[in-house]
Amino acid sequence: MASINKDILRLALPALGALIAEPIFLLSDTAMVGHLGAGALGSLAIASTILQTVLGLMIFLAYATTPRVAKHMGAGDRPGAINAGFDGIWLALCTSVVLLVVGLPLLRPLIAAFDPSAEIAAGAHSYLAISWWGLPFMLVVIAATGLLRGLQDTRTPLIVAAAGCIANIGLNAFFIYGLDMGVAGSAIGTVIAQAGMCSVYVVISIRAAKRFHATFRPDWSGVLASAKTSGWLLVRNASLRAALIILVFLATAMGTTELAAIQVAQSIFFALALALDSLAIAGQAMIGLQLGAKNADSVSAINRRLCIWGIGFGVVVGLMLFAGAGIIPRAFSSDPAVVAMLAGLLPVLALSMPLAGYVFVLDGVLMGAEDARYLALAQLFAVGGYAILLVPIIAFWPGALGLWAAFCIGFVGLRALTLGWRVRNRGWIDRAVEKGIS
Repeated sequence: MASINKDILRLALPALGALIAEPIFLLSDTAMVGHLGAGALGSLAIASTILQTVLGLMIFLAYATTPRVAKHMGAGDRPGAINAGFDGIWLALCTSVVLLVVGLPLLRPLIAAFDPSAEIAAGAHSYLAISWWGLPFMLVVIAATGLLRGLQDTRTPLIVAAAGCIANIGLNAFFIYGLDMGVAGSAIGTVIAQAGMCSVYVVISIRAAKRFHATFRPDWSGVLASAKTSGWLLVRNASLRAALIILVFLATAMGTTELAAIQVAQSIFFALALALDSLAIAGQAMIGLQLGAKNADSVSAINRRLCIWGIGFGVVVGLMLFAGAGIIPRAFSSDPAVVAMLAGLLPVLALSMPLAGYVFVLDGVLMGAEDARYLALAQLFAVGGYAILLVPIIAFWPGALGLWAAFCIGFVGLRALTLGWRVRNRGWIDRAVEKGIS
């Protein structure tokens, strides 16, 4: 067990650092653009919402690549592992071409759906039109990160993400203030930083291919296999996004105070989710590696240990949230009504954290087993159950507290139920071993 704990820490801690670096890109953009005025900040809010939604859906490129690479590694086939990684990279390039062709003509209608003023719409389009051309760089970075994670390397993605983050801050300052390019300058700086990160990953990947006599040319059968897994993960991601949209939509209808309190509670939830995501990433890499080696006992042991880590983290964080429920809200709002409402929402979040820890690590474990179809169907079931649950909640427990409980306990609980059912015995391990390397 000590060696499993050591491997979890070795993979999870650098992964956590890389995950933290990702939102800093947006935060640095926001901080710099914010000094240009409220109009510029409004433009960035709309543009970044659209862009981050697309990138959030595209994270399947990493999640599909990591276990395929790890399985080859476990089987002692490093050239095959690198080839599988390049399948993911080529899929990222193909996906980015589709997004460019389909997305560019839709940018103005998407922005118009937010009903902004003409000034804000113009700024949002300026930022988004430039950023959209950077999607190939961004998607290759996501896929190449999956390649390195599958190779059991989460330190290199951390270094690349940290360097890209620092470069992004410098470039944004130069284009926004030095060249007085405003919101467009922020987009240019970020695209250049992403292009630099992409170049580093491509060089690392090609060098690895040459060193181990792998090919970086596209193997279309491998790309299609990766696309099949990715398609199910896209359904999973879209279902999760639907649950969040329902939450925000209903909170908006309740009023400004409710929406503000839900927004803060949701932000805290996703900040804590970064730590849980790092455990899920470790799970993907470790489970895939052991399945490639056909070591079912190790897979079972890793699953049990990760569940303990996830639930344990949830308990610790939950206790901290309970203790700070009267203090934490004041850090996020000076509005007495919002503070009071948050003080009621945080204990519900605290209560849900052990469940969330269990759910996140099982997500990673089943992704490592390439059980993407079940993950997608389970997510759809959870979203459907959540929507049904909201009917009596809204009727008999109206307000932000009932809505938040339905999400934290209802939706997350349904996910825990479906994922827990999948791993209730070793059948999922036997199926993954029998499936072999795709």
